[in-house]
Amino acid sequence: MIRTYHGSCHCGAVSFEADLDLTESTYRCNCSICRRTRFWPAIAREGGFRLLSGESELTRYLFNSRKNEHYFCRHCGVRPFGIGTETPIGKMYGVNLGCLIDVTDEELSRLKITYVDGLHDRWQSPPEFFTHL
Repeated sequence: MIRTYHGSCHCGAVSFEADLDLTESTYRCNCSICRRTRFWPAIAREGGFRLLSGESELTRYLFNSRKNEHYFCRHCGVRPFGIGTETPIGKMYGVNLGCLIDVTDEELSRLKITYVDGLHDRWQSPPEFFTHL
């Protein structure tokens, strides 16, 4: 069931709302950026993400194929979301679950997680080791 959630970076300079279905799977990836930033996204489809404040406080980071946009607060360094531009569902927003304000730890503990092997570009398969993600 889709519900609107609210979130922010740690310092509050960036705030957003996102329409998410947390009965659907969330994702953990072992690629170089997700592993280093411990990024844990839920997916918002195009039109389902709204940046409420702090656009000028964001830093955009692109690497490798430059297809995906990674956004960080320039003050606290938190990565509240990213944008995937070439995905099976088209443009989508990866919303960092750790940045959501109106979801409890109990709710987070029950979310389904799909592990993906982004490190080896095997996006449909889990990595050999993933419990640390």
